[in-house]
Amino acid sequence: MKVFVTGGTGLIGRALVKRLLTDGHDITVLTRQTLDSSEAVTYINSIDDLNTRQDIVVNLAGAGLADRRWSPAYKKEIRASRIDLTQALVSRLRDIGMPNVLISGSAIGFYGESKEREFSETDQVGSGFSAELCRDWEASVSDIGSEGPRCVLLRTGVVLDDALGAYPQMTQSFRVGLASWMGQGGHWLSWIHLADMVGAVMHCIQNEAVSGPVNMTAPNPVTHRSFADEVRSVTTTVMGMGMPRWVMRLMVGEMADELLLTGQRVMPNKLLSTGYEFRFGDLKGAVADLEAR
Repeated sequence: MKVFVTGGTGLIGRALVKRLLTDGHDITVLTRQTLDSSEAVTYINSIDDLNTRQDIVVNLAGAGLADRRWSPAYKKEIRASRIDLTQALVSRLRDIGMPNVLISGSAIGFYGESKEREFSETDQVGSGFSAELCRDWEASVSDIGSEGPRCVLLRTGVVLDDALGAYPQMTQSFRVGLASWMGQGGHWLSWIHLADMVGAVMHCIQNEAVSGPVNMTAPNPVTHRSFADEVRSVTTTVMGMGMPRWVMRLMVGEMADELLLTGQRVMPNKLLSTGYEFRFGDLKGAVADLEAR
């Protein structure tokens, strides 16, 4: 089948493209990088260069939420890289023909933060920059289902990989003997191993029962302190400490309160109810796998 992937050179996209190639699909990737196309993958730098109807579209593009401090200019870039690009993608798909399946990105920031609540796909949008971003991002494709495609919205948690993304940053201090966590560590971390992220996306593509928002998280979220304890159990550390909240706010500003010092307990109800089987359902197994690489 013909598959178009935006954000195909990012953490999730790169791993997904590898899986799609293994399965024998014809892949086109939208990327800002200058890459040479091959027999297996065609790289394009503009959505306008997509000229043929695709069977499956996977929309993962977006500037990293935690890549830099949230200045007004960068918040604009975050929104434009998701919402504007998705709107342009939908417009292009209307020109060349709708796919059978459209998989589009979102995040668990949709729910806002809470220490007490447990969130499922049926819960309403929360408050804050992240929640409003996810709401508007999802709205960019909200009416496309009536035009033919089965539409799936990936409300993604913290994706864990040994080499890229959050895990190397979160465990950096452990490599020099210091176990650390953010604030008091009682806020929730809803995570998913990269292998399951790719597996769950494939499940969403292949399973016709899956549509609408899908929480892309493992079924056993943990607190940040529990995460630190688990990593500490398989690494050599001599002491542990929490990073004071005021230090985090001084370092990264508003982002600290939305991404680093608060969280949400999110359950993957739709994945479980439609039969997805997690390779790494608990953090212990996930960390053991990552640390063994």
